[in-house]
Amino acid sequence: MDFALSDEQEMIRASAEGFLADVSDCAAVRAAMVSETGYDTDLWQRLCNEMYWPAIHIPEAYGGLGLGFVELAILLEQMGRRLLCSPFFATTCLATPALLLAGTEAQKQRWLPAIAEGRVRGTAAWGDGGGWSAEGIGVTATPEGEGYVLDGEYAQVIDGYSADLLVVAARLAGSTGEAGVSLFLVEAGQTGLARQWQPTMDQTRRLGRVRLTRLYVGPDAVLGEAGTAWPKLQDMLRLACVGLAAEQVGGAQQALDLSVAYLQERQQFGRPLASFQALKHRAADMMLQVECARSASYYAACVAQEALDPAGDAQVAAELPLAASLAKSQCSQAYFHCAAESIQLHGGVGFTWEYDPHLYFKRARASEIYLGAPAWHLQQIASVIIGEQP
Repeated sequence: MDFALSDEQEMIRASAEGFLADVSDCAAVRAAMVSETGYDTDLWQRLCNEMYWPAIHIPEAYGGLGLGFVELAILLEQMGRRLLCSPFFATTCLATPALLLAGTEAQKQRWLPAIAEGRVRGTAAWGDGGGWSAEGIGVTATPEGEGYVLDGEYAQVIDGYSADLLVVAARLAGSTGEAGVSLFLVEAGQTGLARQWQPTMDQTRRLGRVRLTRLYVGPDAVLGEAGTAWPKLQDMLRLACVGLAAEQVGGAQQALDLSVAYLQERQQFGRPLASFQALKHRAADMMLQVECARSASYYAACVAQEALDPAGDAQVAAELPLAASLAKSQCSQAYFHCAAESIQLHGGVGFTWEYDPHLYFKRARASEIYLGAPAWHLQQIASVIIGEQP
């Protein structure tokens, strides 16, 4: 496993860094996060039609670029660094992996080309706010005719208010735990679908409450076999953790960069703040956190790449549960540490609206909890390690 980026990957990183610096600066982020949709629709079309980013890890057979999860992580890191407001994460790290892992050939042929071209924005919904395990799935699926009737509510769905396609998890009536879990495709506009935007602390990422009331889906909307979808859903959530961890690395790096720039600029006692040894130590600690997080993130991205590739190394792919939880816990803690330190190092202006550290602090706190807090993932790591012992 090579942790050095190839020349092609370096070009992707440099291109993303330059493009996002131009289109997702502070003013653009603040304008997008208070807009009706929560993102700039024109910019989203540019990401799709000029940069082809939603297609990056979709196989060429379905209209994608045929690259891997490492290339996706490169983009996500730069997006996290610039707090890009867009449905990119929900589409590429939730909806697309669900289709790749559990979709039939017909479902892939229908939806993946549309996602690659930017015609469809997707997301996934599974929990009712009761946690990130199978017990949190409270929506029910009742067989009716050849299809199913879905009833229930999803409390926290990223871009759930505006997505064109929702991959939703529901459980067969009477089932509990990991048994009876199914995945369904729900299109925007279907009868019985109600969505409501939810105000959140982190204004740069929109959450929606999704309600299904006797919503009927046909047999062609079932991903895989009904009642057996939990392992696929679990892998999808692990891949989402890897993508979110890459975002968090970018945010932590930017929090460090903003702090260092401010310390070099701000004068106190006739000298730059950056010249004080105590502040140098704090910045060095932030850098250490960022580099450890980046290592965990790219290791997990390499594992995710093998897990998504049907011809990938099965032994490496089997490390996904451990790698995903390791990356999510490490990157969550690093991001929050750096964002909190950034506010402290900015002093009295650190928490004011005019400066950016508070935006990164809010994103750090929100993403720390989403898909499982660090303590929850550390428990998953312990479970994996204990389970491997003879």
